[in-house]
Amino acid sequence: MDIIIPSVGESVQEAVLAEWFKQDGDLVEVDEPLLVIETDKVTLEVVAEARGIVAIAVPAGETVAIGAVVGTITPVEGEAARPAEKPKPAAEPEEPVEPEPQPPAAISPPPAMPSDTGSLAPSVRRLIREKNLDAAQITGTGPGGRISKGDVLLYLEKAPAGIPEALPVPGMQECLSEEGQPLDVRKPMTPIRKRIAERLLESRQKTAMLTTFNEIDMSRAMDIRARYKQDFADRHGVSLGFMSFFIKACVEALKEIPEINAFLERDEIIYHHYQHIGVAIGAKKGLVVPVIRHAERMNFAQVEQAIVDYVGKIKDNRLELADLEGGTFTVSNGGVYGSLLSTPILNTPQSGILGMHKIEKRPVVVDDEIVIRPMMYVALSYDHRIVDGKGAVTFLKRVKEYVENPERILLEV
Repeated sequence: MDIIIPSVGESVQEAVLAEWFKQDGDLVEVDEPLLVIETDKVTLEVVAEARGIVAIAVPAGETVAIGAVVGTITPVEGEAARPAEKPKPAAEPEEPVEPEPQPPAAISPPPAMPSDTGSLAPSVRRLIREKNLDAAQITGTGPGGRISKGDVLLYLEKAPAGIPEALPVPGMQECLSEEGQPLDVRKPMTPIRKRIAERLLESRQKTAMLTTFNEIDMSRAMDIRARYKQDFADRHGVSLGFMSFFIKACVEALKEIPEINAFLERDEIIYHHYQHIGVAIGAKKGLVVPVIRHAERMNFAQVEQAIVDYVGKIKDNRLELADLEGGTFTVSNGGVYGSLLSTPILNTPQSGILGMHKIEKRPVVVDDEIVIRPMMYVALSYDHRIVDGKGAVTFLKRVKEYVENPERILLEV
């Protein structure tokens, strides 16, 4: 059976074979992760469709066309290839057969990984060689204790600063620091990073982007979240976060200022009578913006569940191209990284993006009294070609009003 690079969308014609989880001669089971591909939009795990012995034809790091054969799976001797099982039609129930009791299997720890790297995947061997590491010092979490690329990256994150970024190049001693580390390390951009760069540059060059700011008193939202967080989690199975407050507030504000939810195509403005809200999420490979479709039909719990589902898909490399398409407006939360204020860049062809930021206690004037309140700066970047300043300021004021008085969202007043 051929191992084929799957299609991830009509607009994607090629991908980078980022990593093999198996190597030549390894046994793979049905639905076991086999390799990872990266495109300019998503990172995706490819699983085995049959049980058998893996033969690799294309090494990790190569760019391959969609539909290309990168290896094969050969059935184990004496077995036929066992593809993934498909649902069978209902049949008459049979007499249950009592299985013979089996002694419990002894559980033993995975074998220690020798310092020899010959049994590792090519991408892992290359990374260990480039970083001048001892494989025996790295804990493997793969099958049989095998070291994966993620294990090496985790080791580097936790390792002391004395580990060099790459092996010294003969004759290049003048390029090393006093500690023996290279002063410059050259790495190719990943397809996702290339795409991010292209989109950001396109946004800056092809839109009349302007940003307006405001600040929000988060006292009421924080109080409601604190009082009902546990009951909310018990009832709905997800935590109540601030993102759902802002997404629901944006939905209501977009209904009032529809041009911020519109696209500009040549000399026409396309107005959308629905709110597909993109949520910017930082991932290891770069920023991705999965889309919560028809957020106007959702309650707080459904919004939070949608976000949790996307975070899980990103973590497991299961995000699909369809998850990233069709957004009409974007919300980005730089506050999770500690940002106090920023100007978000438009996610074209969208006409608006809301930037949330860090909540910080500050002195503010309330009823002519100076009080301490948890405040958040918010920023709306918008395309001035179709959104006037009045509309942008009004939109941000409405978001402020809804978040400061969440009951208005629930009562739709």
